[in-house]
Amino acid sequence: MIEAVNLAKHYGPKTAVAGVTFTVKPGQVTGFLGPNGAGKSTTMRMVVGLDRPSAGTVTVNGKHYAEHRDPLHQVGALLDAKAVHTSRSAYNHLLSMAATHNIPASRVNEVIDMTGLAQVAKKKAGGFSLGMGQRLGIAAALLGDPQTLILDEPVNGLDPEGVLWVRNLVKYLAGEGKTVFLSSHLMSEMAQTADHLILIGRGKIIADAPIADILDGGHQTRVRVRTPEASRLAELLGGTGVSIDSSESETLEISGLDARRIAQSALDNRVLVYELTPIMASLEEAYFDLTKDEVEYHSHELSDVASSAPEGR
Repeated sequence: MIEAVNLAKHYGPKTAVAGVTFTVKPGQVTGFLGPNGAGKSTTMRMVVGLDRPSAGTVTVNGKHYAEHRDPLHQVGALLDAKAVHTSRSAYNHLLSMAATHNIPASRVNEVIDMTGLAQVAKKKAGGFSLGMGQRLGIAAALLGDPQTLILDEPVNGLDPEGVLWVRNLVKYLAGEGKTVFLSSHLMSEMAQTADHLILIGRGKIIADAPIADILDGGHQTRVRVRTPEASRLAELLGGTGVSIDSSESETLEISGLDARRIAQSALDNRVLVYELTPIMASLEEAYFDLTKDEVEYHSHELSDVASSAPEGR
């Protein structure tokens, strides 16, 4: 378990993390989301003692990270896949880590096989691709069979098979009762992987809830309806609190009524319906809705960029 209480980090006049309080519980995958510069990596670095908090506390499994006598058995972390001795082979990199905690060489071989590094284990880590570097970082995080796993952008650079592997791995570890704290910019992947989400923006917690609650919060139920009598059905359903968007001649997107009530109204009025599909809000929609006022770096609309370009270029 990870517990942060009023955790803050200041770099001179700049506030990277502004007194956040949260708990990452065992037995579930907790996703950590936020715009660039929101404080995600700084928070994770403070958890494992790489950055000293300006205020507040953070503990892992009941202790500050530095107080654990066997940290690799308590916490496995991937914060920077490039943090390896580039002239060492993958095997020797892991073996040197194992030696600091009296971990047998057999465990090194286990994590090499587990992460798909067997064919390149004797090659120098400096020549690894981004994806292979990520696999080596995950192997290092798993080396001590830790109770808590902290992964910062673990699928960055991985191919589709690798992304699926990471998804299944973290779900398996959470199912074993371990604490999994995971950051990613891939919304679709986070939606399929995380059980709980913590959203951070400008160093402050924006949301801390099960993923289902975040998807539902503030988003009306929408239903896509396809019918040859779209105009008539729109008139029958129109009323206070009901919003109808007709994007095509036979397609309605209805907010404010659930699928059951729409189907009953169509049946009562003998309106043929050949599609009735509830539309769940995507994590991307929920994320942008929650973080729209917390983005530090704003991009211009492409139309604005094009209109401001000098003529003749």
